[in-house]
Amino acid sequence: MMYLLLSSSLFFFALIIVFWLHNQAWLEILTPPVLPPTSGPFVSIIVPARNEESNIRRCVEALLDQDYPNFEIIILDDRSTDGTSAILKELSNRNQRLIVLPGLELPAGWAGKPHALYQSAEVARGDWLLFIDADTFLTENALSASLASAKKTGADLYTVMTEQITGSFWEKTVMPLVMTALSVGFSPKRVNDPTTKDAIANGQFILIKRSVYDAIGGHKKLHNLIVEDKAISEQVKWSGYRLIVADGRGVARTRMYTTFPQMWEGWTKNIYLGLSDRPGLMLLGVFGAFLALMAAVALPLWPLLGLAWLLNGGGQASLAVVVQALLIWGTILFFRARVARQMGISIWYALTTPLGAGVFAAMMATSAWKVLSGKGVTWKGRRYDPKVIR
Repeated sequence: MMYLLLSSSLFFFALIIVFWLHNQAWLEILTPPVLPPTSGPFVSIIVPARNEESNIRRCVEALLDQDYPNFEIIILDDRSTDGTSAILKELSNRNQRLIVLPGLELPAGWAGKPHALYQSAEVARGDWLLFIDADTFLTENALSASLASAKKTGADLYTVMTEQITGSFWEKTVMPLVMTALSVGFSPKRVNDPTTKDAIANGQFILIKRSVYDAIGGHKKLHNLIVEDKAISEQVKWSGYRLIVADGRGVARTRMYTTFPQMWEGWTKNIYLGLSDRPGLMLLGVFGAFLALMAAVALPLWPLLGLAWLLNGGGQASLAVVVQALLIWGTILFFRARVARQMGISIWYALTTPLGAGVFAAMMATSAWKVLSGKGVTWKGRRYDPKVIR
């Protein structure tokens, strides 16, 4: 009976958690396609590029193809050591709309991306600034649609969650779990509510009024923040301006990481910096790591232990344990298959949930340890001291 009571308690707890995790409010505001306008405010599209030879051509060519009539493109070549500079030189020679700036040496106390964006914004002429990551690829209508939606919602800063391109096994195993975790940690419904302090932005796509950008101090004020997208969203919202986070899966696609080491470095950095100044979120993160670890260990063992007990004469009690374990498995697989389908991934990747949960738990634990121990982070070949850069 003790084993049955333990299994039953775990069953009801797991059922509640699974339904809670997969039923958070998520991306209620859309970015629908629109007819391209014949005129509109001048927009400066800004892309920081540091060693982006695998992405920069596709990114820039998509920007040059925008159907919006009034924009410029500024690429900040942030002291790249690969083929990025040569590709940008070739592209700029073929199109006068493209401005390529050489990045200055990183000053002490600055993080790399804020410095690149600051340099670009200094020469930008737009009434709106659109910050795009080099691994993000826009559809032809993206700028037109985003400006129209920003106007409709009254946004001063309009950011979208892009469609995630996943190519490798590890991307398809881990990224869906990360996306679910983000929907829990940063509810778009609360972010879009002007009466709350919740704020988040996706640095892959941030559209902001130039007047608002200047009023909050721009990236100069955020000079030592690696997670500058979250920081700028907070400055905008906490200063009384309108922040909107929307579904951008119809206008932009992003390939964040292509290898497991890249994904590990990127997400442990993001989670670490996202938790370091939010004690409440850090506790939620530790709880999330515990749940992920439980999923990684308990999900495979639960039905196997129940089956072993049944085969050794456990009777109806052991049969009940097996049924409970299979019901939980079925519920989890249903929800994870739904998430996978939404991300354009085969539903069979739902079966990798325990493995992905184990990796996610390790990333959460590593990030929490970095917070507690005061360790720094490495990003894009630069080492950041947590006492100076955060």
